Order: sequence, then C-alpha cells, then structure tokens
Amino acid sequence: MDYAHISVAVEDDFAVVTMCRPERRNALSEPHLQELLHAFETIGAGVARGAILAADGPVFSAGHDFADMNGRHLGEMRRLLLLCAELLQAIQAIPQPVIAQVSGLATAAGCQLVATCDLAVAGASSRFQVPGGMGGWFCTTPGVALARAVGRKHAFEMLATGDPIDAATALAWGLVNRVVPDAEVARETRALLTRATRGSAFAKALGKQSFYRQIDLDLPAAYAYATEVMAAASQTEDAQENLRAFLEKRAPHFVNR
Repeated sequence: MDYAHISVAVEDDFAVVTMCRPERRNALSEPHLQELLHAFETIGAGVARGAILAADGPVFSAGHDFADMNGRHLGEMRRLLLLCAELLQAIQAIPQPVIAQVSGLATAAGCQLVATCDLAVAGASSRFQVPGGMGGWFCTTPGVALARAVGRKHAFEMLATGDPIDAATALAWGLVNRVVPDAEVARETRALLTRATRGSAFAKALGKQSFYRQIDLDLPAAYAYATEVMAAASQTEDAQENLRAFLEKRAPHFVNR
C-alpha cells in the first residue's frame, strides 16, 4: 500500500509510524485511518519488536477530519467510526508494544489514539482534550479509550467539560507514562520502548494479549484466566530457559527474541 498520510520506517528493531499531515493538523480522514490500520496490521505480522506512533508538526492529531465528515449520512458516518474503532483495537491486538510519542496537542480521536497505545511519552508542552462536551457532538467513542486509561471520574470530567489538560495532569491521571522536555521526547520514547521490549518476544506478546483480556473481567474470572495463561506459559522454551538461567546465574538465551 502506498501511503499519502503517514510514513513508516524501521529504526533498529522498531517500526516508526509517523502521521505526516501537519497542514491538516494530522486530522484523521477516512484514507488516513485506512493507512494507519494497514500499517499496524502489517507491523503486527512482521518482525519488529515494538512500534512508535509519532506525528509531524505542532499538533499530534486534531482528531477526526470534520471536512471529511461533513455531509455524511448515518451509514457513512457509522462506517467511518467503525473504521476508527477497528484501528484502535488493532493497536492493542498486535503482539508488539505500541508507544505514542506525543508532541503538541492531542484532541478528540487524537487523544483517543494516545489513550489506546500501550505506552505514551509526552513533551512538557503537550496538551490533551476531548472538546465535544463544549459543543453539540459529545466525544462518545473517545470516551471508551479514555475511561479505560484514566478512570471514570477523570474521563468524564474531560468529556463533559471539554477542557484541555496539560502534560503534568495527563501524567498524574495515567494518560501518559512519562513527561519530558520537548526536545527529549523522541529519545525517551525509544528508551522506554527498548526497556519494554527486552526479553522474550513471545512472552511479551502473550503478556500483552492476556493483560487486555483480563482487565475487563471480574476479579475471580481475571485470576482464573491469568493463572491458566501463566501456568501454560511456564512450559514454553523461553520460560524454561529463564528459570534455568536464573538458577545457573547466567544471562538467558531466548529462542523467541
């Protein structure tokens, strides 16, 4: 697929997806969403150990492209929103950790992208907003990801007021993992992703899948599911190698790196 709205590069062991429509504030038109979905599905089927979602320009993403939405009838609007939901679920479904590298404003579906990524690093001047509550179209779908990232009270405050929050608040509320000076965002993003991808790639993929699977279960069901996954995983080559290396006081040599 030829990309017009994003670029994809491989840097060391990481795939870097960059939204490159700064003149449109990286607004998420239907073609833009299709390209992002294709890119992440391709990454998921490939050998990269992790993925970075970044953006060119002073705005990470302004959310859905209203020019692309204007005049759509119900079926067309539903198709667009379902495409966005498919992308967001794909980001969490692929085996590799995905980290958002955030500079500038992330608003509406742009904020939803940040909330969906497994990890996020933000520059100190970054801001996050779901502004629909200030107008006539509530940010219902961004609320799905937001509530799962920051909890109900913080999410509903953002959704109902439409007020932006700064990077320090986003860190305190759990929307991002790190806040660093703007000039250090790329470096810290790669440093965090490097730590998050060390060890067995197979174990990491299984861990990511089981993390999202158990998080919406009730407590007994979550423990039952996690216990079965961890018990089964103990029999894999990499888990056995991890145990042996620890007991033998040596570095492990994983099959699935």
